[in-house]
Amino acid sequence: MTIDECRTRCLKCEACPLRAGCTQVVFDAGCPDAPIWLVGEAPGGSEDAQGVPFVGKSGQLLDRFLEAAGLSRNKNVYITNIVKCRPPQNRDPLPEEREACMVWLRRQFILLRPKIVVCLGRIAAQKLIRPDFSVTREHGHWEEKNGTLFTATWHPASLLRYPENKTASFGDYIEVRNKARLLCPDLFES
Repeated sequence: MTIDECRTRCLKCEACPLRAGCTQVVFDAGCPDAPIWLVGEAPGGSEDAQGVPFVGKSGQLLDRFLEAAGLSRNKNVYITNIVKCRPPQNRDPLPEEREACMVWLRRQFILLRPKIVVCLGRIAAQKLIRPDFSVTREHGHWEEKNGTLFTATWHPASLLRYPENKTASFGDYIEVRNKARLLCPDLFES
């Protein structure tokens, strides 16, 4: 299976009730062969309307952080969410919804094999790193799992509500870039 075949299958998924209430499935954005993945929790309203993760106000902030850190969803970053359909009123996805969608994230992971995974927010970090992970206390810390490095930072939507965390979060993106330079130096050559 290729990532395009996986995307096509996911777009037809009806494994949980979220599909019935959203406009479309939001699978991914960015560069599929990128070594750096950003994984959020679920699409919001703008993402549901456009079918692309992180395109609303929080996505614009994310793109500014990426650009300032020398990263780009067009060159060296792949973006997805744990849950592929928008929960009603942008509520947190329920545990059973997260579990139903994990099959797609696992397939993405098997197909693309990222070197670095950055969890955006508490829900992604607690699902992918460990259940008691605290973004506030542990952002920027690295954990290795089966050859992939995992870290977490604040979700960009959270930074819009709590801008006092922007400086620390931007520092996390700089560290991601630095770690990626060590692991994939050719990625940053001109």
